[in-house]
Amino acid sequence: MKHGTRMLLGAMLLGGGGAAQASGIDLLAVGSISGAYEDLARDSATALENGIPGNRLGGMGSGLAYAGGSTFLMLPDRGPNAKAYNSGVDDTASYIPRFHTLNLALSPSDAGAALPYTLTPMLQNTTLLYSRTRLVYGSGSAYGLGNGAPVLNDARHYYFSGRSDNYDPAQPSSNADNARLDPEGIRVSAHGNSVFISDEYGPYVYEFDRDSGQRRSAFKLPAKFAVRTLSAKGDTEIAGNSAGRVANKGMEGLAISPNGRYLFGAMQSPLLQDGGTSAAYTRIVRIDTLTGATQEYAYELSNIGSQNKPKYPTVSEVLAVNDHQLLVDERDGKGLGDDSSAAYKRIYLIDLNGAVTVDKLVGADQLAGKAPAKTLFLDVVAALTAHGFDVKDIPAKIEGIAFGPDLQSGNRTLHTLYVANDNDYLASVTDGNHPAGAENPNRIFVFGFEAASLPGYQPQQIDERGVDPFCLLRSLQNH
Repeated sequence: MKHGTRMLLGAMLLGGGGAAQASGIDLLAVGSISGAYEDLARDSATALENGIPGNRLGGMGSGLAYAGGSTFLMLPDRGPNAKAYNSGVDDTASYIPRFHTLNLALSPSDAGAALPYTLTPMLQNTTLLYSRTRLVYGSGSAYGLGNGAPVLNDARHYYFSGRSDNYDPAQPSSNADNARLDPEGIRVSAHGNSVFISDEYGPYVYEFDRDSGQRRSAFKLPAKFAVRTLSAKGDTEIAGNSAGRVANKGMEGLAISPNGRYLFGAMQSPLLQDGGTSAAYTRIVRIDTLTGATQEYAYELSNIGSQNKPKYPTVSEVLAVNDHQLLVDERDGKGLGDDSSAAYKRIYLIDLNGAVTVDKLVGADQLAGKAPAKTLFLDVVAALTAHGFDVKDIPAKIEGIAFGPDLQSGNRTLHTLYVANDNDYLASVTDGNHPAGAENPNRIFVFGFEAASLPGYQPQQIDERGVDPFCLLRSLQNH
């Protein structure tokens, strides 16, 4: 479902000087999208079970994908669940997962501006995600709720939903008929007609039609990633399983190789059998979109925290530099929205060439020493504080990263990296750091860097609605 009216969103420049990072990467612009807006899926605006409008424009930086020119796709997660209303379903609601199409226009700033460019976001479309075949929804009776099926469902549209009880308890979490979907990563196919989306609940990787939002295909992950005892409460699901993904910390990141053949899915935290949230090694899965074959690699977390602070070891996104090098967004949960100060939000470079595959290895001891080396590419906190940001105002959840169009700056060509946050659908926050209240917008930070800072970089090949041979072959195989 596509909604074509455009919405002009706020542009913002934040001040303060600051030297460029040693790597030659510097902040160019910052764009802001108010968390008080509603999106363009107006027929989904009916209030959710928690009273929040079903088309609240929030959480947009959970995933960020470049689509050519100045067009980007932004992906909210499973919906607004920061407002307490029913702990039996972890306060999740029948929000319909969706993605947004935006024009993120960069233009030179006026003389004397704090940053050299101005970023002006314009919302162009909102696309709801659905299946043409029936999905499994929860009855809600055990939680004093109604059926978990979205009210927009009809005989041709079975919409996915963020509500945590929308699953078949007789099947493992990898059952593709489950309606619950917590989308976290998005990438555009080589022909531009499809989007790939990773999900935390399964975990899954799905392919959706970019125009309609209809699911086209599902990529099956190895059984080790699924849990077999399901619950609408994340903590109960964790306690009931000894293997599989940690609840709410499934496949968080998604990358696509420049030619469009390979996807790279990153688990937010280590699998239960690998030690769970206090362990040091999570997994990255390479998926061949033509054959469905998978390979697994270990990733060593640097900021693993401690037993009483298990939220720290998180990978929020991966981005393909080429077909074997990846940027990995590793972060804490501190900053604006958490009543704390941002400390650890770093983007690392890894190379899978020659790395050991860990498909048959289980447990932290077996994964130790198998992860490829990593080097720091960008310290986001350092880069933002160098330009006047207070650590209390840096968003807690820096989750979306994507390369953008190149810029000409005098005689220099600059590559661009766009970084976005998930604001948890909270338009403002009032807490110890902000007792008078503070806006909590969706933000996009644009960094520029020269080729020498990332010599292996290859831009993604998007054929502007052309023919993707991998998609064509997948279609033939499915028939």
